[in-house]
Amino acid sequence: MQVILLERVENLGVIGDEVKVRDGFARNFLLPQKKALRATDANRKAFEARRAEIEAKNAETKAAAAKAGDKIDGASYVLIRQAGEAGQLYGSVSSRDIADEVVKGGAKIERSAVVLDKPIKTVGVYDVRVRLHAEVSATIKVNVARSADEAERQAKGENVITSAAEADRAEAEAQAAELAAASITNDPAARAE
Repeated sequence: MQVILLERVENLGVIGDEVKVRDGFARNFLLPQKKALRATDANRKAFEARRAEIEAKNAETKAAAAKAGDKIDGASYVLIRQAGEAGQLYGSVSSRDIADEVVKGGAKIERSAVVLDKPIKTVGVYDVRVRLHAEVSATIKVNVARSADEAERQAKGENVITSAAEADRAEAEAQAAELAAASITNDPAARAE
């Protein structure tokens, strides 16, 4: 289906471009979201008559998005979740969870603005892109941890999973050395020497 774009659409085009898209994409996303018009002669004339108005409105929303983006760009948000010993979460952190946390922080964003390629399923610090407008994005840090103490350690750059594994290994080695020393002192052959 041929459509005329009413705003910039990522990986598709800018305002006024006439592009060919799949029918379902046009009917289910572009047309209901008012991001495009069907490319008919009547719509082409109507678009050209309103082009300046549409571009002005787009510039206004872009400026508002840039202002909001400056407010949250580089901000860090902590999400406390339950997780196993290896750092695997019991559940996952979705874009909705991140959007809710950003809103609690005082910024106004839509849930659909948070761009996650896949849900977060382990503890750690993640860079997450927030698309505030088709031309404006911000990057935030999401710190997923089991406790506030762990979140602080992760924020300083410590990998809490490997730190815990190294501590467990050191403790196991100490216990093994202690058992070996105890078995040598209890061994009758060792005492005879």
